[in-house]
Amino acid sequence: MAREIAVARLRQILQGLGTGQDPELATLVASRDEVLSRYRPVFDPAALKDLTPEQFKSFLLFKNNRHWKAIHRQGNQIVEDMTALRRALGILFDESRPLADRLRQIRPKSGEPMVKGLARSVITPILLIAYPDQYGVLNQVSESGMKEVGVWPETGEGADFATKYTVVNAALTDLARELGIDLWTLDALWWRVVPAGEATPPQSLAEPDVVTEASDPVFGLELHLHDFLRDNWNQTEFGRDWALLEEDGEIVGYKYNTGEVGQIDLLAKHRTKPRWLVVELKRGRTSDEAVGQALRYRGWVRHHLAGPNESVEAVVVAHVADPKLLYALEGVEDVAVRTYSVRFTLEAPRRPWEADTGERSA
Repeated sequence: MAREIAVARLRQILQGLGTGQDPELATLVASRDEVLSRYRPVFDPAALKDLTPEQFKSFLLFKNNRHWKAIHRQGNQIVEDMTALRRALGILFDESRPLADRLRQIRPKSGEPMVKGLARSVITPILLIAYPDQYGVLNQVSESGMKEVGVWPETGEGADFATKYTVVNAALTDLARELGIDLWTLDALWWRVVPAGEATPPQSLAEPDVVTEASDPVFGLELHLHDFLRDNWNQTEFGRDWALLEEDGEIVGYKYNTGEVGQIDLLAKHRTKPRWLVVELKRGRTSDEAVGQALRYRGWVRHHLAGPNESVEAVVVAHVADPKLLYALEGVEDVAVRTYSVRFTLEAPRRPWEADTGERSA
């Protein structure tokens, strides 16, 4: 019954594609042939010896691959050693060997990966491009979507990336076959599966090039606070002691879907101590809503992720710590409040022909 419900839910999204109700998603699905024709030659095993950093990094851009956002952030690290990257891709494309063996060689369960930054969120899209009828994509979006509709397979506690992907890929190919669609289209559908407890509509698939304007500057800033914290995590107060949760080389502690109680804004683990951190961004919510969500997420992490000797803390990040927020958390252990501010100033530049006196002309 659970599978029937899952299939029905995905068919409903497909129906929206067919009736023109979701033109944005329809455009991405229709881009399949264009993307494959552009990048299958790039990832042809016979052409790997000529693969350039520019070619590889171009694939990582959402405007080019049309499906996978944010994977470009690891681009410079991945192409730092092109000899190692070409060798890793050669192993990945060696269809004479079992897939699990290839993945274990590229990303061993213990020890350093062959190429830093070459995580599941990059490896599996490349597999789909190279072999579009054989391999689906395993990343945070697809995992969250599969869990949400109830088709995430049991992979066993502590399973390595190779084992997990082998099992998940079998589930993806079975599901695509049952829906009568290709794996590219199935991968696009996960963007439209809304996590339980989330009232907001699905986000746009487009990568924003500019910050949208808003009549309230604070509101405009809060729209991008989530992405800013993810992209600049190591430069914030949090980054000194905490690391965003990673899985198989991919950061999954961003919009972490619990599958039961909603989506955690940011989830981190202490770098040296057995501690977890839930970060809840207030972002226009009432104080009661923000506190309630932080406590709910903290309880979920304690029961489902934290070990018996691990603590779970939470912090609510807000532009202003209003009295309601502070009273709500009075006496609540392991839940803190942090406020943020941004300083924006305009200064006249020093003219090159003037002596640097420490002053600026108006």
